[in-house]
Amino acid sequence: MDHFGGWIGSSESYLSPRAQGQADAWSEELSERGRSGSQRLREVTEIVPPAPVAQALRIEEGGTAIVRRRVMLVDERPVELTDSYYPAAVAAGTRLAESRKIPGGASTLLTELGYVPDEVYEDISISRALEEEAALLDVEVGTLVVVLFRVVFAAGRVPFEASVMTMLPEGRRFRYQFKVR
Repeated sequence: MDHFGGWIGSSESYLSPRAQGQADAWSEELSERGRSGSQRLREVTEIVPPAPVAQALRIEEGGTAIVRRRVMLVDERPVELTDSYYPAAVAAGTRLAESRKIPGGASTLLTELGYVPDEVYEDISISRALEEEAALLDVEVGTLVVVLFRVVFAAGRVPFEASVMTMLPEGRRFRYQFKVR
């Protein structure tokens, strides 16, 4: 069953700041397809991030990051788990570290803080849902999921955000376009 209406995901809108009063990229993208998109903030905390995240963000051993964990919903159905990590040096003391939604989203705040996306790295893999993921996505343990690992860099290849998105695959299609130097 196609829960997204043949939805083609594009990362660009999720990395761009939003105008005041403009809906978040997730809600806007789904609204354009006649669907309802929302998100539920599960947790915001400072942690020692998993090794791949620490490496991607160049966080020294024992260093910390702020993680914002969300459940993304389509028509109130959970379809994606998104954990976004920010080095504590970037996020501590900002709205990124607060347990509430950020007006305009994280990308808007990061741009205000001087962190403008210049380069993005994405890695896509297929995995099986672990127990916690399955419970949050309301699927059976072992269900196939798409895992997108994204790192966002400012000019000079300075990493400031890493996200791990665990998604149900139904209706997903990823399209990439890039220039070869």
